[in-house]
Amino acid sequence: MFEKQPQEIQQKVKFLANKYLGQSDPSGWFEVLYAEAQSDTTQVPWARSGTHPHLQDWLDSHCHQSEGLSALVIGCGLGDDAEGLQNMGFQVTAFDISSTAINWCKQRFPNSQVDYLVADLFALPREWDGAFDLVIESRNIQALPLNVRSQAINSVGKLVKKAGRLLIITRLRENDLEPNGPPWALSEREIAEFHVLNLQEIRRKVFLEGDNREVTKLWIEYRKN
Repeated sequence: MFEKQPQEIQQKVKFLANKYLGQSDPSGWFEVLYAEAQSDTTQVPWARSGTHPHLQDWLDSHCHQSEGLSALVIGCGLGDDAEGLQNMGFQVTAFDISSTAINWCKQRFPNSQVDYLVADLFALPREWDGAFDLVIESRNIQALPLNVRSQAINSVGKLVKKAGRLLIITRLRENDLEPNGPPWALSEREIAEFHVLNLQEIRRKVFLEGDNREVTKLWIEYRKN
């Protein structure tokens, strides 16, 4: 988790994110971070050696029929979530804007059946619209500033097939004031934008984390009408 990373890593992420935000390139810093990590996972604050626990929690509780279904992992990072879905029987596509991250995935999982691709959330292939039974959005929108948030939410929502499911994992903030970031936690008003995209909230689970339980996180499951 980001808040448990060494202070210098947190500072580097904030510096890079805000530098590229100032250049009107809110996602350009990801490639820099991955490239400068030089295959050292400790330099990537969200890296894990396994499926994200909140995703695993949802999979264990609410995902029992997956064989042959298509799944898309947005901003797949180093590939652990994508591999977890593949192991459950999903046909998985996973993308990241960072070519270094995608190459890293392929090196980590050389025999994987996951289709790892370089792609930009703001310029996705049109053939992906409405193409996936399950879409996983884990902590990517919260890494983007508020001025592109609606665009990001719209891009995510379009990917889900009719009657398909979307799972988002994110931090939650209590009001609509712009927080310091990254990460920039989502508000309930921003989360409600998914409803406009014909996505009905089915269930959610809230987690309080951090040494003083000061960080509110949650997963929300949607179904496409």
